[in-house]
Amino acid sequence: MLVIVLENAPPRLRGRLAVWLLEVRAGVYIGNYSAKVREHIWTHVEAGIGEGNAVMAWRANNEAGFDFLTLGANRRVPLELDGAKLVSFLPLEDSLKAP
Repeated sequence: MLVIVLENAPPRLRGRLAVWLLEVRAGVYIGNYSAKVREHIWTHVEAGIGEGNAVMAWRANNEAGFDFLTLGANRRVPLELDGAKLVSFLPLEDSLKAP
């Protein structure tokens, strides 16, 4: 299972993702693809995200059962702790400076 969530994404990227994935809510895309196709789709997200942000999550063979990648500025920042991938929230004033 593959899930991609976009915020403030250009319409061109949203249309491109709709070619491969089902948009079940505005900016929420799901599908079921191999790792190679998932990486190909993510390259399109990286190229087209502009000023928006994105997160991609997929089923993985690890303790959590999933893994994820993020792109763009957001208050939620991935953090690895003792081999587990978690999400940390930045204070509101710091979120404007996040990468």
